[in-house]
Amino acid sequence: MKKFILYAVVSIALVQTLSAQDQQFTQFYATPQTLNPALAGAFEGRYRVGTVYRDQWRKVLENPIRTFALAADLRFDAPGKKVYDDAIGLGLMFFNDKVNVVDFSTTQIALAVAYHKSLSADNRQYLSLGMQGGLTQRNVNYESLDFQDEFDGSTGYNQPTGELLPQNNFAYADFNVGLNYSARFGRSGALFAGAALHHFIEPNVSFYENGGPGEKLYMKISGQLAANIPLGKSRTSMLPRILFAKQGPHMQINAGTNFRTAVGKYGSTAFHIGGWVRPVRYDDTFGLDAVVLLVGLEYNNVLFGLSYDLNPKALSFGQRQSTFEISIAYLGEYENEEILCPKF
Repeated sequence: MKKFILYAVVSIALVQTLSAQDQQFTQFYATPQTLNPALAGAFEGRYRVGTVYRDQWRKVLENPIRTFALAADLRFDAPGKKVYDDAIGLGLMFFNDKVNVVDFSTTQIALAVAYHKSLSADNRQYLSLGMQGGLTQRNVNYESLDFQDEFDGSTGYNQPTGELLPQNNFAYADFNVGLNYSARFGRSGALFAGAALHHFIEPNVSFYENGGPGEKLYMKISGQLAANIPLGKSRTSMLPRILFAKQGPHMQINAGTNFRTAVGKYGSTAFHIGGWVRPVRYDDTFGLDAVVLLVGLEYNNVLFGLSYDLNPKALSFGQRQSTFEISIAYLGEYENEEILCPKF
């Protein structure tokens, strides 16, 4: 049975479903360049470094699915004398996804550039346009796979496999474009709205040069909406977030809110706690994929986040298809306490 499962999984991975979906992060604002290239440099500071690690289905799989991303971006003033303070953002992102069941991995490195146009003299509104280009490599280790066609018909499994397998790794170029609007109101209120188009050239992602249906990576359309809403005169703010993404037959929504409470004399330390839901659709099937709990700690310019995803459907089968994420971000040369980028 184990060999059959492995064969089924790798067959699907190699031929069709590689074009299905992108990497998934619950803490999507911890790696903004994976969300929208227009977010490169969209912060009040000079540089930002962030990383997120995702550990998926540890209770179900002997070797869980692991996803890791590391990103850095810079923000500097646009050249020339202008009435408004326009800015340019440059970003670099590294991403790796590892499916240990069949030793299949996806690795990507991408560069992003964004222009942030100030829409008001007090620089409280910005419209940002970003482009991103990268190189992605996919690899599968055939030595980790077992096949069912090695039996000689009488004495045992002593015949070589009859599988004609393609080269086990390849690379392709990929491009994304995004738009983002940010506005600040009051002392610490903020609004963010953006949209992005990913994989608009729909690259070939099949291990076979002349693959059948599913060899193209589906183009993805995504939208983001977020806010920072102070709750009266308290030191607590509500941070609602919603992310929509559609890619081929797949559709996903992340929706929820976090609460940020500042502590200490100067408010340089803050605690975050929040909850999310993730409904998804595949073809004609629609259901709740996960319920999420998130906690975070903000200390000076450093942000820590922990999240836990639980699949409600798995509980009915006595399983715990849970996912754990941890993120760390650092904001350098922090110039303004009213930061123009979502936190967690």
